[in-house]
Amino acid sequence: MADIDDDKSWLALKKHENTHILLWLIKDSCWVMEFKYLAMLMILPTLSMAMFLLVKSWHNQSERIHNWAICFWILANSIWMIGEFTQHEFRPYAAILFGIGLMSLLSFYLRKLFVK
Repeated sequence: MADIDDDKSWLALKKHENTHILLWLIKDSCWVMEFKYLAMLMILPTLSMAMFLLVKSWHNQSERIHNWAICFWILANSIWMIGEFTQHEFRPYAAILFGIGLMSLLSFYLRKLFVK
């Protein structure tokens, strides 16, 4: 019975992940098409879903680290987008957040490679 529950949980999580991808694509598509208000409005549901997935994956180290990096990526991406829309130079702040996500993944993979 546990396997069925695990399968149901996994399928439910996959549906959330797929919804998250849709939200992310809508946000970035609005950015590219310069639908400024809609793009900025889409930050909240996109980032909220990323954080939801982070919490739901907390028990699994690999999933947690990847979702952590995704949260930083979306936050960085959103800050960069807002900077472009408001004519402010926010790229350095975005670069820091991109770097945090990337360093999280890099440290995870280096530990897996060198620590058995």
